Amino acid sequence: MAILNRKSPWEKEWKNLQAKENKFTARRMEGPTSVLVGKLDRFVPDKLTSTLNAAFFKGFSLIFEKGTGVIEKTYNKERKEKDFQINTYATELGADKRSVRSFTRQARAAKKVNLLVSSVEGIGLGLIGAGVPDIPLFIAMVLKSVYEIALSYGYRYDTEEEKVFILKLIQVAMMDGEEFQAANEEFNQLIEEIVEDGDSMEGYRVNKIEQMRATSEALSAEMIYTKFLQGQLIIGIAGGIFDPIYVNRISDYAVLKYRRRFLRSKEQQGLF
Repeated sequence: MAILNRKSPWEKEWKNLQAKENKFTARRMEGPTSVLVGKLDRFVPDKLTSTLNAAFFKGFSLIFEKGTGVIEKTYNKERKEKDFQINTYATELGADKRSVRSFTRQARAAKKVNLLVSSVEGIGLGLIGAGVPDIPLFIAMVLKSVYEIALSYGYRYDTEEEKVFILKLIQVAMMDGEEFQAANEEFNQLIEEIVEDGDSMEGYRVNKIEQMRATSEALSAEMIYTKFLQGQLIIGIAGGIFDPIYVNRISDYAVLKYRRRFLRSKEQQGLF
């Protein structure tokens, strides 16, 4: 009687990732998150797009220059690095479904906490009609979530190359339809190249300023209606509720892409 060729825990994890990525892509092919408020088009001032672009760009500039240390005060970086080392050691002792999945469980746990904080922040500022002033806080919450997810898979985020990688990740996450599909495939190819280069970002040369502009444009294009609503006194809560939706969307994508990068690295090591 032939012995069945059972998949290793790492292979099963890769298969699970592919299913999750397909599900995320299917949602993005359905269209913009803010389609319901898209009918506000005739009410939105023409200059709001350029205002939002500038606000997002300024927000990224400020946080990358001075805010990373502040963000790191909101979580225990050393503990997260230690948790990654413990999870790695557990898989080295004997990889099973539980130990292999521990990295993703840690990443998702961080995402849930940040989603709750973002809900309070977005709705609270919506009540007082703060749309554009909310942007630095929104960016900080997005980066906090991505940083913690990166740490869950053993990746740093403080080099210039990694900052560009994160900016690109956020840009693609905010796209929809065929635009998302093409950009996602391109991003997956980038991950393949990074892993093949020893999981190093040293060969990845993209102008950070240009990427900040591209990411800012992607955010403002998707969020223009919600930020318009959030800027209106009292009814701004309707716009504010979208902040956690977008934080969740970007965080979900970050889990998928860091998980892909992590698993591809494990495959390079011959673990599956």
